[in-house]
Amino acid sequence: MKKTKVIVGLGSCGIAAGASKTYSALEEILAKGEMDFELARTSCIGMCYKEPLVEIQDEKGKIIYGDMTAEAVEGILKSHLLDGKIDLERAVVAEEQKTPEDSFFEGQVKIALRNCGYMDPESFDEALERDAYKAIKTLIAENKSSMDIIQTMIDSGLRGRGGGGFPTGLKWKFAYQNESDQKYIICNADEGDPGAFMDRSLLEGDPHAVLEGMMIGGYTIGASQGVIYCRAEYPLAIKRLNIAINQAKAKGLLGEKLFGSDFSFDIYVKEGAGAFVCGEETALIASIEGKRGMPRKRPPFPAVSGLWAKPTNINNVETWANVPWIINHGAEAYAAYGTEKSKGTKVFALTGKIKHGGLVEVPMGVTINDIIFKLGGGIQGDKKFKAVQLGGPSGGCIPAELGDTIVDYDSVNATGAIMGSGGMVVMDESTCMIDLAKFFLNFTQEESCGKCTFCRVGTKRMLEMLERITEGKGEDGDIEKLENLAHQIKNNSLCGLGQTAPNPVLTTLKYFRHEYEAHIYDKKCPAKVCKPLLTYTIDPEKCTGCTVCAVKCPTNAIDGSRKQIHSINQETCIHCGECYNVCKFEAVMVD
Repeated sequence: MKKTKVIVGLGSCGIAAGASKTYSALEEILAKGEMDFELARTSCIGMCYKEPLVEIQDEKGKIIYGDMTAEAVEGILKSHLLDGKIDLERAVVAEEQKTPEDSFFEGQVKIALRNCGYMDPESFDEALERDAYKAIKTLIAENKSSMDIIQTMIDSGLRGRGGGGFPTGLKWKFAYQNESDQKYIICNADEGDPGAFMDRSLLEGDPHAVLEGMMIGGYTIGASQGVIYCRAEYPLAIKRLNIAINQAKAKGLLGEKLFGSDFSFDIYVKEGAGAFVCGEETALIASIEGKRGMPRKRPPFPAVSGLWAKPTNINNVETWANVPWIINHGAEAYAAYGTEKSKGTKVFALTGKIKHGGLVEVPMGVTINDIIFKLGGGIQGDKKFKAVQLGGPSGGCIPAELGDTIVDYDSVNATGAIMGSGGMVVMDESTCMIDLAKFFLNFTQEESCGKCTFCRVGTKRMLEMLERITEGKGEDGDIEKLENLAHQIKNNSLCGLGQTAPNPVLTTLKYFRHEYEAHIYDKKCPAKVCKPLLTYTIDPEKCTGCTVCAVKCPTNAIDGSRKQIHSINQETCIHCGECYNVCKFEAVMVD
C-alpha cells in the first residue's frame, strides 16, 4: 500500500501566507503518531491567491487544498486521512473531480514551469526523476555540433523572455562566431519590475532547469564559466540556487571534463544590490565586474565584448529554463505552440485588481481577456475592467477595449506597450490612470543611473508635471509638454531604461487623454483617487449626527452637534478622506 505523502508549498508566496507555520503544524501532528504520512515540500504551482497550499497524495490520487493555515490543516487532514472525506469546497486540484478552481489551469501549457510545484526543489534525486541534465548529457554523448544546437534553437522560434524578444538562436550564433580564449554565459535574474515574480518563482521551484540551460548555452558557444546575476532581495531563490549548484558539483555535473568529454563548465551566483538599471545587460556586466552598474554604448555588443571584454551570451531565467525542454522534445514540439513570429509559451505574473493573482504559463497567441477572465477569474468585486499594465515601468497601459489583443511580441508592441518579462498589473474602474503613470514614472526616475541628461533630468520634469496635475495645479499646454518631453527622452537616452521610461505616460495619454483633461481643466479626478481634487460633502438624509467624522477630522472642518446634521467647511477641509473612511452610514459623499 502506497504511503500517504503530504506536501506543503514553500515558495516565497506560500511562506508569506503562513506556509512555514502550516509545515510546523504538520510536523507536530506527525510527532503525535495519530496519523502516519510522509511530509515533504515543494514550491509554488502558480496559485498564489490560494496559499498556503497542501497536497495530499494517497490511494485516492492527488488532492491539493487551498487556504491551509496552521489552524485549518489538522481538521482537513483528519477528515481526509481518517474519515476518507475530500473537502471539495477547499480543494483546488482534485484528480478526476471538479473543483471551483479548475479554470485557473485550463488553457495553461507548462514548459518553463513544468517542474515548479511538482517536486522538492532542494532534492537532487527528484530533479533527476524529472529529466534534469538529460538534455546536456545527450548532446555531449551524441557529440552534437554547436551549429546543430544553434539551428535547433532557431527552428524552435524561442525569443528572449527578458523583454526584448531577440531570437535566442541568433544571439547564441553571434557569441559562438566570435573566437576567444574565454567566453561567458550569464543568466539575468535581476527581475525588478513592480508586480513581476516570474523569475523568482522559477529559481525557487526548478533551479536545475536554469543551470542545465546555461550549461547547454556554454557547450554551444564554447564558454566555460557561467554567472547568475540575482538580486539579493530574493534570498530563497539564491539559497536554492546555491544548493542546486553544490549538488551538481558533488555529482560531477559542474566542473572539469563533464560526462567524460573535454567540456568544462562552472557556475556561481552574483548577488545584485537591487538597482533596476542592472537589468540592462551592459550595466549588469559592469556590476559583475565590481563597477557601478551603468550602461555603456553598443556596439560592441556583449557577444563581441562582454564580461571582462570577452564574448558573452546573456539570457534571462525563463529563457534558460525553456532550453532543456526544447532539446529533449525537439524544436518542432516547441514551435507547435504560439503564433508565426512568437513561438512557444510565456509566463505571466497576474497582480493588481484581479481575483486569481498568481503565475500562469500560456501559449503565445491567447488574448489578454483570456488571461484575465478565464485564468485570472476576472476583476475583484466584479468591478469593471479598465486596463492592464504590461511590461512594467518600461511597458504601457492597454485599455479594456483592446482586451482581445493577442499576446505576442508584435501585437503587444502595436498597442504602445511591450511584452516585457511578463508582469501584468490589472486595473479596475477605481484606478486613476494619471496616478498610475506617476507611480511608474517615479519608479524609473528614482532608478535612473543618471548617466544621460534626458533620462536623469527629463523624467524628473515629467514627474513634476504629473504631480502638479494630480494636485489640481495642471495648466493648459501640460499635455503637449509631456508628449514632447517623452519623445525627447525616448530618442536621446542611452539604454532601455530611459528609452522606455515614458511609455506609461504615452500610453495613458493615448488611451485615457480625457482623464488628463478632466484633471487639468475641470479639476476633477474621474476615478476619485487624487485627493486634492475631491470634494467631500455630507448627505443630510443619511447623517445621524453620531459625531464620529467630526472627532476624526484632523482640521476640525466638520460642524454640527450630536444628533444634528453635520456639514463640512470646504475652506478648512484638507481632502484627507478620513470622514469618508469612518462614516458607517455612507453619509459622506465624494465628488
